[in-house]
Amino acid sequence: MTTVLIADDQPMQRFGFRMLLESQDDMTVVGEASNGTEAIRLVDRHHPDVVLMDIRMPGLDGIEATRRIVATGDRTRILIVTTFDLDEYAYDGLRAGASGFLVKDAQPEELLAGIRAVASGDAVVAPSLTRRLLDAYIHHLPAASSPTADPRPQDPRLAALTDREREILTVIGQGWTNTEIAERLHLAESTVKTHVGRILAKTGARDRVQAVILAYDTQLVAPA
Repeated sequence: MTTVLIADDQPMQRFGFRMLLESQDDMTVVGEASNGTEAIRLVDRHHPDVVLMDIRMPGLDGIEATRRIVATGDRTRILIVTTFDLDEYAYDGLRAGASGFLVKDAQPEELLAGIRAVASGDAVVAPSLTRRLLDAYIHHLPAASSPTADPRPQDPRLAALTDREREILTVIGQGWTNTEIAERLHLAESTVKTHVGRILAKTGARDRVQAVILAYDTQLVAPA
């Protein structure tokens, strides 16, 4: 059973989400929050598998709530639910530690599939959409100290990676799927999955979305 917390300041939106989720045999709603402060409190109480997190809420917004929940080390995963595709705050939400984002007008089956994916440890956002999101808001990324600087050897998150793992992290950041990585690097797809798992473990990235952000942050990947 996947437990879900709904965080949204609109009562009708919460009601709609609850009705949909509770129609599923494998999901249950453990609570509702109308702002980020309530969301944090309820996560601490119920430790849900997934939080459906709105961004714009009164008081503490969804981005800061996401950041604080992730910082506790709780197993709860955050699925940002935005009003608009490529919402200007969606990137900040992903960087804060969310495992993906969906738009509120997504089809019910898309939302349900997204929740199940996040609960199982996968990222909701497809690699190509992740690349588009990051490219659109690349100005949020920290600038390098100088145009010729290569920060990669000094970044502790990359220090433990092998050359092959660094290569695969780079192409993950470029939006390649596991199938594409396998075909282009002449590897078995099972081998790619093993490498991806090791990359996540060594870098501390929670999922593929966070791995893409890491590739940008460490300048393994530059915006197109």
